[in-house]
Amino acid sequence: MLGTMSTRDRTRPRNDDADADEPNKPVKRVAYITPDGAKRLRAELDELWLKERPRVTQQVSDAAALGDRSENADYIYGKRRLREIDRRVRFLSKRLDVIRIVTEPPADPKRVFFGAYVTVEDDEGAEKTYRIVGADESDLEKGFISMDSPVARALLGKREGEEVIIKVPRGDVEYTILAVTYSS
Repeated sequence: MLGTMSTRDRTRPRNDDADADEPNKPVKRVAYITPDGAKRLRAELDELWLKERPRVTQQVSDAAALGDRSENADYIYGKRRLREIDRRVRFLSKRLDVIRIVTEPPADPKRVFFGAYVTVEDDEGAEKTYRIVGADESDLEKGFISMDSPVARALLGKREGEEVIIKVPRGDVEYTILAVTYSS
């Protein structure tokens, strides 16, 4: 029987669980977020669901009452906007269900972990302060960098005074960690 089995059948992963009726699902990675970031996501969801969507729904209803919908730009645009709102509401709802809000500082506050404000100095003596945050709240203008970014990955787990080399598109950059804090 083994001789007649195709290579595809032999290389397929086996699921020996008797109660596993579902096919192999991808493992969901936990998304971390700061309390401020979670508050902003909830505020956006509330704004869309409680204010924006009812307003646009009323506009679509008013436009539909005017008659011919095929050439009614207000109606067509309103329906498109409703789809955009619904898509974003669905995304935010699902995202808020899976995120883990990090509220406690780490046991070692001198090391860089999620939520840390890290002040670094580059080769030329220029200082920059970054905050390590989740992907949903990264904002480079504010200095909030995603924990998945090359800079954050290089800084995570390091201590004040350590030097790190970060590979960026323009080449390698060397930073010295000057300060690590967990409050602004």
